[in-house]
Amino acid sequence: MIIIIFFIIYKIIHLFAIVFLILGGGFGCAYATGMMSEDTIAAVATPAGEGGIGIVRISGSAAFAVANRVFRAADGRSMELRDGQTFAYGSFVNERGELIDAGLALVMRGPRSFTGEDTVELQGHGGSVVLRAVLRAALEAGARSAEPGEFSRRAFLNGRMDLTQAEGLFDLIRARSDRAARAAVEQLEGGLRRTFDALYDSFLEVTANLETTLDFVEDELPDDVFSGIALKLDGSLGELEELLATWNEGRLLRDGVRVAILGRPNAGKSTLLNRLLGYERAIVSEVAGTTRDTIEESWLLKGVPLRLTDTAGLRETACDVEAEGIRRAVAHGEAAELIVYVLDASEPLSEEDRNRLAVLPMERTVVVLNKMDLGRRVEGVEGVEVSLLEGGELRELKEALTKRLEMGTEGTTQALISERHRALLLEAEREVRAARELLREHVEQQAVLACDHLRSALEKLGEVTGRVYHEELLDNIFSRFCIGK
Repeated sequence: MIIIIFFIIYKIIHLFAIVFLILGGGFGCAYATGMMSEDTIAAVATPAGEGGIGIVRISGSAAFAVANRVFRAADGRSMELRDGQTFAYGSFVNERGELIDAGLALVMRGPRSFTGEDTVELQGHGGSVVLRAVLRAALEAGARSAEPGEFSRRAFLNGRMDLTQAEGLFDLIRARSDRAARAAVEQLEGGLRRTFDALYDSFLEVTANLETTLDFVEDELPDDVFSGIALKLDGSLGELEELLATWNEGRLLRDGVRVAILGRPNAGKSTLLNRLLGYERAIVSEVAGTTRDTIEESWLLKGVPLRLTDTAGLRETACDVEAEGIRRAVAHGEAAELIVYVLDASEPLSEEDRNRLAVLPMERTVVVLNKMDLGRRVEGVEGVEVSLLEGGELRELKEALTKRLEMGTEGTTQALISERHRALLLEAEREVRAARELLREHVEQQAVLACDHLRSALEKLGEVTGRVYHEELLDNIFSRFCIGK
């Protein structure tokens, strides 16, 4: 009977601890909702230049009133009388009633809109002059010019998306490959949010369990309570580390990889660049030293954007122009995330190549043994054997590059953490490890300090999705967006 009463009391206190951590723990808040701004904003939502359609977006509490002054519907009905998610045809006019263009008005009533507010999109003919005139009319009618990313910021503040989804939208706009776009869509659809929510809830449960023990007198708790908490904490920490492991692939997809093609003159560097690109980008000549400056081009490898840089041949020279090219080649090699060093395998290894290879970071270097069709005379060097002038798919070279980049297969697509997420996860990991260390001995005396560390970890995890946020964080994220988004 005593055990049953104890169990009931423990569960009641545990429930209160969870409620306290969620609602009143002093370190955060739930996802922001209902924080609509009083301002009504407007901006051009389509790219600059000519196009078939151009859109001016208006959002805010006075969006319908502003649109009524700019748009004259053919049927004479005002925006307030229209159903949400409907179109109307009419004309765009300025404050003087002068015709600007003819087009459509898309009416969206909050909260069923992108921003969660009343929104009108004025869709006319594309062209910078027309769009500027429509936007000017909207501003004269009472709207304020939107700040960069302000529409998306309002979507977050009004609970339409969390911060990871907002970042997924940004990644989708900037995606440079199908693979990057698929990962961004997965993030935009909430894939990363669900992962972080599950991780947050896992640590929340551990923290609540530990908080519960603080209300009992020493030696009053069963012996297995703290061991169970430690076991759960270890499992949650493992999930955090698995999430951290996705950072490198996410970085490659978002930012691309800088690849420097190095080697002595006439080793085949420019030929390699042309073969990878599939067209003649660099001048190829039997005259040594043809390439004097760097040539940069983009190339996709298994959905990951690579920035290939062909460089001047590395050798001793008295020519000032060639020497500058060599200096730039060395600088690109030092800054690159991946180095492709091309050797002429038909000749014995030169002292120049030997010295260069000795100082290269081999963990991020792929050695290419070119001109194998002429017979191999180079010794003591392992690399990918190719004959660049003979054609072929360079399959082995591409596999070697993929292995160096430590990329997953192209067919698997998941939402991947960004540099911001990684920094917050690393801070959370440090706090969790500090808490775990405190729980190794004298657990009951160390429980208060361990709870402090776990609460700090929860705060960092909350910043990822926006459970916890501050203006500086929002400025940092949304200021990167374009004005119309």
